[in-house]
Amino acid sequence: MELVHSSIPLYAVFASLFAIPLILLSSRHPDLREMWTMLAALTKFVLVISLLPDALAGRILTTDLVDISPGVSLSLAADPLGVFFALIASGLWILTSLYSIGYMRGLREKKQTRYFASFALCLSATIGIAFSANLLTFLVFYEILTIATYPLVIHKGSLAALQAGRKYLVYTLSAGVILIIALAWTHQIAGSLDFKAGGLLDGFGLQAGTAVFLFVLFLAGVGVKSAIMPLHSWLPAAMIAPTPVSALLHAVAVVKSGVFGVMRVVGFVFGPVLMREHGLDFLLAAAAAITILLGSLLAFRQDNLKRLLAYSTIGHLSYVVLGAALLSSAGMTGGLMHIAAHATMKITLFFCAGAIYVHLRKENISELDGIGKTMPWTMGAFTVTALGLAGIPPVNGFVSKWFLGLGAIEADHLWALAVLLVSGLLNAGYFAPIIYRAYFRTPGKNSGTSEAPAMMVAPLVITALLSAALGILPNAGVHFHDLATLIASTVLGSGR
Repeated sequence: MELVHSSIPLYAVFASLFAIPLILLSSRHPDLREMWTMLAALTKFVLVISLLPDALAGRILTTDLVDISPGVSLSLAADPLGVFFALIASGLWILTSLYSIGYMRGLREKKQTRYFASFALCLSATIGIAFSANLLTFLVFYEILTIATYPLVIHKGSLAALQAGRKYLVYTLSAGVILIIALAWTHQIAGSLDFKAGGLLDGFGLQAGTAVFLFVLFLAGVGVKSAIMPLHSWLPAAMIAPTPVSALLHAVAVVKSGVFGVMRVVGFVFGPVLMREHGLDFLLAAAAAITILLGSLLAFRQDNLKRLLAYSTIGHLSYVVLGAALLSSAGMTGGLMHIAAHATMKITLFFCAGAIYVHLRKENISELDGIGKTMPWTMGAFTVTALGLAGIPPVNGFVSKWFLGLGAIEADHLWALAVLLVSGLLNAGYFAPIIYRAYFRTPGKNSGTSEAPAMMVAPLVITALLSAALGILPNAGVHFHDLATLIASTVLGSGR
């Protein structure tokens, strides 16, 4: 791929960072504070989408920040994988920001200025992760994201929120320490930390024991934010946070950065040759399969709607991990497309949960009898995306699962296909009772007679429609399918 120097990746990272002092200075002027938030979100998306033509043409736009030592630097590179992830994060941040305004106003939340400033920092870190040219830059932004998310997790300030925040930090900062060890070892072996399609470590003659241990270190480092079991328990605990934060955790930033990290490790650190040579593909696939099934089964036990969605996320993140582990063109394409599909579907479901809470103060599934009749737009969007997560067409969840299934067949792993089919049934099993309650039960007390505020309903309807549109036209607008196939072919075709 052709390398082209450009400052656009740097501008995209810093667009929301520049908004933070403006947000802080506007603490007594909510309308102005929210204007800076929306302006930063729109600017970031415009900058990111301007990188799309170069990514599709196979050009990588680079920016050098700081040279630390030979082979070690802080650098940005907007390659197709980074642009793919950045498009998702920056695009959904616009809708999340709009939704957050409605949510915060509806509940008259305190500390809104801190909330919006932390949100902006999170998105800067996320785009930094997307455009990291090497492992060191990735680590720096990965840890910034951890710290920036903490004030959002503890936003309510209750004892439960503080406990969830501590658990979140223990898990994620521990993962960061493990990543530092993995980076140091990698640099000792390869003399570089730069991402390389086909594997930075490929060609250095790694012994089996070294390869397995180093891979386990990397997997632990990115596996926490990916919520791979047994590294997942921070995620349900973090549901104490406000619903827009849950949407951020699940759809836009934190956990998506985790599975993005898995893609980087598989395709750009180890590479397909080393993965197959030392059985690392099977190790990763087994972890993914276990997480997919157990996450889905644990979702059945939840009455709290957000916790059910959290366990659903745990299962669905490992669809992406499984796609990477299959090391087949269709499998990797499906895993990448599921990053986008899960993002639009799961953010819709969390938006719906938040709209119900703001409007009716209801959090539990057992309280949702007849709500489809009183909040038809909200529950309509919920139903569409819940069916999509179960893999039912024409929602985009079907498309990504279709490619994952093809990838399992292509890799001759029919057991993985069985896991996908069983998981689809489990998804339908825990979402069907919610939909049944909403439409076929008599509304209970305090069921309301209208929808949530329009500023909350509009984003969730848009994301639901987007999920359906990308199920019918996977390339619509931002060429997700083209980018995914390009990334897969680049990674799988670059091994020795």
